Amino acid sequence: MKIIISQVEKNSIADELALCAGDEIVSINNTVPRDIIDYSFLVKDEEILLHIKRKSGEEELFEIEKDFDDDLGISFESAVFDRVKPCCNKCIFCFVDQQPKGLRKSLYVKDDDWRLSYLQGTYITLTNMKEKDWQRLENFHPSPLYVSIHTTNPELRAKMLNNPNAARIMDDLERLKKNDIKIHGQIVLCPTYNDGDELLRTLEDLKKFKKILNSLAIVPVGVSKYRKENLKTVDKDVANFVIKAVEDFNLQMKKNILMASDEFFLISGQEIPEKKYYGDFAQIEDGVGAIRLLKDDFKKCKKKLKKSLKKPCRLSLLTGLSAAKIFEELKKEINVTGLDFEVIGVKNKFFGDKINVTGLVTGTDLKKVIKEYKVQNAIIPSVMLRDGTDEFLDGIKISDIKKEYPEIKFYIIKNCYKFKEILEIIDSL
Repeated sequence: MKIIISQVEKNSIADELALCAGDEIVSINNTVPRDIIDYSFLVKDEEILLHIKRKSGEEELFEIEKDFDDDLGISFESAVFDRVKPCCNKCIFCFVDQQPKGLRKSLYVKDDDWRLSYLQGTYITLTNMKEKDWQRLENFHPSPLYVSIHTTNPELRAKMLNNPNAARIMDDLERLKKNDIKIHGQIVLCPTYNDGDELLRTLEDLKKFKKILNSLAIVPVGVSKYRKENLKTVDKDVANFVIKAVEDFNLQMKKNILMASDEFFLISGQEIPEKKYYGDFAQIEDGVGAIRLLKDDFKKCKKKLKKSLKKPCRLSLLTGLSAAKIFEELKKEINVTGLDFEVIGVKNKFFGDKINVTGLVTGTDLKKVIKEYKVQNAIIPSVMLRDGTDEFLDGIKISDIKKEYPEIKFYIIKNCYKFKEILEIIDSL
């Protein structure tokens, strides 16, 4: 285990000590931190003995005196310094297992680490928790955690996760409740498995955990063409059932805790709920409330749209099929003389026609659309790209596409839940 510094804040304590990226922390007060949690506690002390190994191999000891709240000003590439706890499940709905070979290695990594759940908001199943993990959890008291529940039926959960440890979910939730550790829960809905009466049973069981349930979201299973076993997707009847179950649950709880993801409303044809339905939008990353945020932001931006362009321009928004439905509605209200604003829903031939989300659009499919529609100015949502890069899931980069189509201008929008960036692009034309 090596704890490598990735960045040093300017004018910080670490900067004064001339520490730099690539240096290694050997120990703090003779203790080797396992993760950023340990590190944060260790550096709180007013007197610190910092053992550093330089990139050159030279080792140094620094005796530091500081105020309790002073940070050292050090950043790390990973929040976990020791081995990330891997996922031991073989879930019937796992999308990682529904990918083809040949993608970048990071896309096949499955973690189930409570530390990452607390620090980065990743979902955990709690199936690989050992007693020492629980002890540390209870001593540290991290809150909230993000927990994949799926069902409270022990036998069914063990079957869906293909792990006998999954059957203890109610005991695990009780232990979290006993220690007042708050959670954001998730249910991946798989028709014929955990829908219908099984979903109602799960919701009934979860009522007793109201004290620790910050939010609970139901999201539909995603099925790619690479899936070997047959798994049904959500249809209109199932979507309507889920939406009604959510409404009934919240009425009984007298609080909006449970939410159905946007996809259920698109499938059912029902209107997207108002803002109050989503509370503080705690599960926005799973597509729960994204459309509402986009629609509300569009209302604000619509008033600021310019009336005309100096020169006629064609602007193409390339997005997944689900989002394309929403943008098509908004497009009707964009009345800018000289602007040909088109919404192009990209069919996902790479993963299959059952995958319609924007985040899984690949460079391969995007290139086909660019050629077919003779795109001139392309708006690309950043969720299609690897974080901080211009690389799509299949390894193709925007820079690669530019070489093939040098005449195309690309605009990358960072926040897909707002229209503001698109407004700024239109203003720049």
